[in-house]
Amino acid sequence: MLRSPAWPASVSHVDTASVEAAAGRTGSAPADRLAFARVLAETTPVLTAGTAGPVFATLAAVAATDVALARTVEPHLDALGILAQSCAAVASGSTWGVFAAEAPGLRVTATPSSGSGASDGAATPGDPVAAGGAVGAGGAGGAVRLDGTKPWCSLASSLTHALVTAHVGEQRQLVAVDLRQPGVTVHDEAWVARGMPDVPSGPVDLDDVVGTAVGAPGWYLTRPGFAWGGIGVAACWWGGAVGLARVLRTATAARPGSELLQAALGATVADLADAEDALATAAARIDAASTDAAGPDDDTDWSLVAQVTRSRVRRAVDAVSQRVVATLGPAPLANDAAVAARVADLGLYVLQDHGERDLARVGRIVAERGGVAW
Repeated sequence: MLRSPAWPASVSHVDTASVEAAAGRTGSAPADRLAFARVLAETTPVLTAGTAGPVFATLAAVAATDVALARTVEPHLDALGILAQSCAAVASGSTWGVFAAEAPGLRVTATPSSGSGASDGAATPGDPVAAGGAVGAGGAGGAVRLDGTKPWCSLASSLTHALVTAHVGEQRQLVAVDLRQPGVTVHDEAWVARGMPDVPSGPVDLDDVVGTAVGAPGWYLTRPGFAWGGIGVAACWWGGAVGLARVLRTATAARPGSELLQAALGATVADLADAEDALATAAARIDAASTDAAGPDDDTDWSLVAQVTRSRVRRAVDAVSQRVVATLGPAPLANDAAVAARVADLGLYVLQDHGERDLARVGRIVAERGGVAW
């Protein structure tokens, strides 16, 4: 499925057809999808400079088969990458989410647990990080207690663990949490979406919940990997749109005399090529980044790179989704469960990009500190 010449050479090692085939054999239950995520993590590298191509290509291949499966896999791989960057070990067999969203009126605060400090390798009750691997980047790793409500917690009732952002003064601290401990209350009943109905993303209440600090306050949001992970989400959007475009291609092949279908397919090819070029170029830039122990040592504005890439992909995905639905009419949405699910799932997923608000952020960045050739 990869055609852009901008992809780094590392993607040649990714067999996207095999990834798609394996994804297609996965059941729709959360347990089945999380089992697939654990298996895929064994062969997919963590996201860092030098691995962006394979990671993005793998995520896109999963989404081309099942958008909801990609929505399950992406945060698990993201969490493993974050924990690897922070030098934290991961409990065997664990499944992870990343709960970093904020919402008006909802807030989670972190306070040091009694007697906590830099971890000495001893496990704390409820400590989600394997013994001996709790110390994160910046000397973090102490036990903290979390209180409050976190919104948009995908699969919280099915995961074993999550990385949760919590407020510490004016900064946000990333905390690893065992979701199976007392004090964690998941509200799956709040999830009434028609898109991704099997990936409930309701709020979670945290009442004096024990966690382990991952990185220093502010580390999670300021590291380049935060921006890189956002591009990984866009790779899922693109893969989902590729799957939808295949439906249009099949319909066009079945009606070779229809210029309407041919024109729609041609426009879709162009849109998806533009989105793929955006992803491939970003992957090549990440993989070419020179790194040292502290991270990339160049002056690339990764937040700008990430948001421009995400916005380019979002525009293409929206155009493809709208065109396919308008061209094929209501029949696939009414009579084909797979197509109806893909349209609904993808429509909800791309709303992780905030449209005009995120474009305004691009404008502010460029106006304040440049970043474009012109």
